[in-house]
Amino acid sequence: MRFVSHSSHGQTIDMTKGNPYAAIFKFALPVFLSQVFQQLYNTADSFIVGKFLGTEALAAVSSSGNLIFLMISFFEGLAIGAGIVISRFFGAGQKQRVSDAIHTDIAFGIVNGVVLTFAGLLFTPTILRWMNTDADVLPLAVEYFRYYYCGALAMVMYNICRGIMNALGDSRRPLYYLIFSSVLNVALDLLFVGVFNLGVGSAAVATVISQATSVVLCLRYLCKKDFEYRVEFKKLRFHPSILREIVRHGLPSGVQNSVIGFANVVLQSQVNSFGKMAMAAFGTQAKIEGFAFMPITGFNMALTTFVGQNLGAKQYDRAKKGARFGIGAAMILAEIIGITYYSLAPDLIALFDDTPEVVRIGAMYARTTSLFYFLLAFSHSVAAVCRGAGKAFVPMSVMLGVWCVLRLIYVMSIMNFVGEIRYVFWAYPITWIISSVIYFLYYHFSDWVHGFERKRA
Repeated sequence: MRFVSHSSHGQTIDMTKGNPYAAIFKFALPVFLSQVFQQLYNTADSFIVGKFLGTEALAAVSSSGNLIFLMISFFEGLAIGAGIVISRFFGAGQKQRVSDAIHTDIAFGIVNGVVLTFAGLLFTPTILRWMNTDADVLPLAVEYFRYYYCGALAMVMYNICRGIMNALGDSRRPLYYLIFSSVLNVALDLLFVGVFNLGVGSAAVATVISQATSVVLCLRYLCKKDFEYRVEFKKLRFHPSILREIVRHGLPSGVQNSVIGFANVVLQSQVNSFGKMAMAAFGTQAKIEGFAFMPITGFNMALTTFVGQNLGAKQYDRAKKGARFGIGAAMILAEIIGITYYSLAPDLIALFDDTPEVVRIGAMYARTTSLFYFLLAFSHSVAAVCRGAGKAFVPMSVMLGVWCVLRLIYVMSIMNFVGEIRYVFWAYPITWIISSVIYFLYYHFSDWVHGFERKRA
């Protein structure tokens, strides 16, 4: 892998040169470590709140995952689209277009962050009631979410800044910033909740402060004078042609994320109907499962950047070789984690809440899904390859049809005819199997490597 150094402070990484396996691995490893600390944000909140404030507070915080994902996932999808555009311009050596895309991306992120802040504050109580949130938990959940969404701009801007650096091949610097902010988040959680006993809302405040700190660090780097693609606030504007490219590539990913988030919120609303013990168990298992998803995310981000840069440079065979490696590596790592989690599920759930019913339901959920993680990895990895190849509409269609429509049909049918929570959990592996079959056929029998050329033509 060739490092294209532009200064003593900043560097971008050209993934079109050198050993493709090393390029992907060296990119994926920092992303993987970043995900470890990213997951600490939500997990620390759940763990500390559960230990100091009890099951009801834990249920309020643990139920946050799907609702937060629903609210921010659309904008994260747009950030993915921007990363695709930037990585393709970078691979083609179009420096001015890289700079224009970065400034457009940041301006777009600021607008999106402001919109998300007001939407989160306004609609959180309505959505939580619609999700059948337990009456004892609802006031705490509303408090947590409203404080959390005061930092929505920081959430969006961190993803934007990280996406920019990743698109330029730099996955290490976001890791350093995230490590610092994650440690800060844990320290503030312990201070606000454990020492001062300020309540569940203070856990969200700790997260907001930590995320804002990571954004400041990212922007400080991007604005350095010796960074080749230096961000200057006076240059922030929407370049129409580039904005159209960002939306064209990002909108399918945003829609895909949103429909998955919506489906998961509906599924969680069914789980919530089983009471606060089920809420705490479901949310806690989801937090732990987030760690299992980290190697998938690491290789996915590496694959999108690698494929985007190499197809931009018209190195088709190299793009295919890297794609095969990234998909296989993600599947193997995900399954190793899945087998380990299957064995340790009760003990891991009990770390957050050792109430026997919470442990029983959480372990049931974990053992229903964990042995199928390799299929989850396969689906997400092929989707990442499609996005890098400019084929974002493909994963959007698959996720909409399978992970949203089919998943909801299954869950509603099960609740009407059986009404047992264990069958609700099977919605995940069943839809992972179906999507994996579709992605296998598409990956092997379509000409995904020439997508950019056909669009230009």
